[in-house]
Amino acid sequence: MHNFYKIYYACIINFIIFGVMDKNISIDHQLRATWQAVAKMYNEQATNYGSTMSSAFVLLTIDKENGTPSTALGPLMGMEPTSLSRILKSMEKKGAISREKNPDDGRSVLIRLTDYGLEMRKFSKNHVYQFNNIVREYVSESELDSFFKVMTTINELIAERKIFEAIHQDK
Repeated sequence: MHNFYKIYYACIINFIIFGVMDKNISIDHQLRATWQAVAKMYNEQATNYGSTMSSAFVLLTIDKENGTPSTALGPLMGMEPTSLSRILKSMEKKGAISREKNPDDGRSVLIRLTDYGLEMRKFSKNHVYQFNNIVREYVSESELDSFFKVMTTINELIAERKIFEAIHQDK
């Protein structure tokens, strides 16, 4: 996520230097504004349960039967270790997760859902299903197919470092 903000602010500076871009045609503006709206919506719901969207995301990422090694959670979620550590500490205090020595690798820790964590996971999962079902009522399958194709392409372009490739080649 840290790199996202570097890139985002670089784009803003370019907009300022080279001219104002119409936010209605700026892909990154639409992505950011939509994600902020979704995050706000989920955080408002999570607050009703004394939680956060990030905690709910952790609950949904942890393997509910076997637990998940703590070292695997960050990459699975695309989260920085310090942010994840803070969230895990808070979730452990609330009794949603427990940490156990990994029987397969004594150097790592398994994060497991407690009974309370499993209950909270159900709430989180239901909210995700509700969001998806409501969107699907208003957006056709072909529109969703196009959306997923565009999102996949953007992620591939970023992963392959093609977005600013031309800028770096000029140097």
